[in-house]
Parts: sequence; structure tokens; C-alpha cells
Amino acid sequence: MTGILTGIILPKGDWDWRIAFLIGSIAAPIVILLLTDISLPLQAELPSWAIIVGGLLVGIGVTFGGGCTSGHGVCGIARLSTRSIVATLTFMATTFVTVFVVRHVFGDF
Repeated sequence: MTGILTGIILPKGDWDWRIAFLIGSIAAPIVILLLTDISLPLQAELPSWAIIVGGLLVGIGVTFGGGCTSGHGVCGIARLSTRSIVATLTFMATTFVTVFVVRHVFGDF
């Protein structure tokens, strides 16, 4: 998703499918909710600012890391890509440290 959005923000000349994909990703759940009358409660244990900052940091990491955790972790490791193995180990180590610091150093929000 971040790669698709980055291709819109930093144009690569293939906007049409990227815009269609993003519109569909937003519109499809809304249409399903309207047609089925299902309500999905949204509960977040973190304040909105923390979620936004986290999303921005993930987007920056995906951009500089040359792919997302799923891309490196599933596809890259399956191809035995050294770069993807190192990237996945880095993602995991950073996640462990971040959770530890947020939960045990800063305390729960």
C-alpha cells in the first residue's frame, strides 16, 4: 500500500492503476458496510497522534527499506534474498525494541 501511495506522491508515470487501487481500497469496505449493515467497532488503545506518527514512520521505513515487512518477509525470504533476510531481521528487532520502550520505559499511554 505504501509503495502504491509513494508512486502517486512521487509520480512514476503509472497513476491510473494506483489511483484506482487506492479508491477501491477505501470504497470497497464502505460499500460492504452500507450493503450489509454490519458495524465494525474501531477500538484503539493508543491516542490518534501515536497511530498517525506510527503510520508515518512505517511509510518512511518502507520507502527507505525498499519494501514492506510482508514483501521482504514472505517473498524475499522465500527467494533466499540476503537483503530481505537482513531487512526482516531488522524489522523484527526494531519492533521488539519499540514495544519494550513504549510499554516499559514510557509506560502505557
